[in-house]
Amino acid sequence: MDMRIDASVVEKMLEDSRGTGAGKLDEILDRAESLRGLEPEDVASLLTTDSPEHLSRLFSVAGRIKEEIYGERVVMFAPLYISDYCVNKCQYCGYSCGNEFQRRRLTMDEIRAEAEILERMGHKRLALEAGEDPVNCPIDYVLDAIRAVYSMKSGPGEIRRVNVNIAATTEENFRKLRDIGIGTYILFQETYHEPTYLELHRAGPKRDFNYHLTAFDRAMRSGIDDVGGGVLFGLHDWRFEVLGLMLHNRHLDRTYGAGFHTISSPRLCPAEGMDLSEYDDLLSDEDFKRVVATIRIAVPYTGMIISTRESAEMRRELIRIGISQVSGGSSVEVGGYSLREEGGEQFEVADKRSAMDVMRWLMDERLVPSFCTACYRKGRTGDRFMSLAKSGNIKNVCLPNALMTLCEYMMDYGDDAFRLQASSLIESNIPRIKNERMRTLTKGNIEKIKGGARDLFV
Repeated sequence: MDMRIDASVVEKMLEDSRGTGAGKLDEILDRAESLRGLEPEDVASLLTTDSPEHLSRLFSVAGRIKEEIYGERVVMFAPLYISDYCVNKCQYCGYSCGNEFQRRRLTMDEIRAEAEILERMGHKRLALEAGEDPVNCPIDYVLDAIRAVYSMKSGPGEIRRVNVNIAATTEENFRKLRDIGIGTYILFQETYHEPTYLELHRAGPKRDFNYHLTAFDRAMRSGIDDVGGGVLFGLHDWRFEVLGLMLHNRHLDRTYGAGFHTISSPRLCPAEGMDLSEYDDLLSDEDFKRVVATIRIAVPYTGMIISTRESAEMRRELIRIGISQVSGGSSVEVGGYSLREEGGEQFEVADKRSAMDVMRWLMDERLVPSFCTACYRKGRTGDRFMSLAKSGNIKNVCLPNALMTLCEYMMDYGDDAFRLQASSLIESNIPRIKNERMRTLTKGNIEKIKGGARDLFV
């Protein structure tokens, strides 16, 4: 059965959880700390408590889980916007068909040029983004764009994984995406509260709440086993949205054997044609941190993504309590990387640092920037990834692959200062690889990379 969600049921779960006793909250947090994850009913109790003691422990447990499962590594990626044509009228979105501006879609040559710029920045993993327009941005155009990205070879590297964030589509189209070799299919529900959803999505195919909600069912039936969810926090009450995400994750896990591979947590921000002051459910920084911490302990093995919508300081705090993937040097404009090189980029992000500056910052924090794409290429996806993650064995490959990709980056893009910093970080992390065979293999591969070998992974 496809995913269904009833707003009244979610609201009742939240209401019934209010006043959860201290003993029950302790038991929930104890279970979370054992890396077993939580049921949505448990999450509801954490979302509604006002207990300072338990909220403090929530953040502490989230930090320990992040350290235990992900260690010091942080995956790097960048978005690639290929078309801003859209037939949907979404009140919060700058791409809304109700906004008047000169629309653009990239040619294949322009897409390869954007991918080449991103490769020169060191990126190996992209999130391909596009508005919904069956005439100006049909599925065949998206497929050609993916081929163009994968075909780009320039300098010392190439793009090794293209994740795709496009509109809900048919099983036939999902099979086409599967066959071309996408990484993760990403789609934000925006809001799980159907009345709010219908109010904000005034026209276009995206207005169909249930068709949008069941996109992951069609994707997984079509053989795409890595899917990434998310909501746009600020459209409705954040407690409702987190619980909606957890109910969706449970549905996917029970039905297809794997829940979300990643969860994204963007906050509503200013856009063309919308007034931020009209939204009553905007999150404070403290509530936003609580969102991230709660999701982290509820689904400990799910990657969590934060974009350059958030400031450098907020991203630093969120990484410590749950975030495992960050964008760097991002542009959120169609053709934005080329425009930036020409000095003409139109839109802004909160964290404007280059990819290398983000990496330096991560290393200053003693974190390991990673460009790893090994799991997808080794078939560790869907339920196979989750079984490895939950057994603890995934850690045997994640840190080694992170260190190898960092070494590759420093050799190809780093100046002397960067190489010195990265070499020190690599050397200090090799002893943290607990498996002796993997530790020896990693040391040998790093020497091979320094000698000119590329794309080594385990």
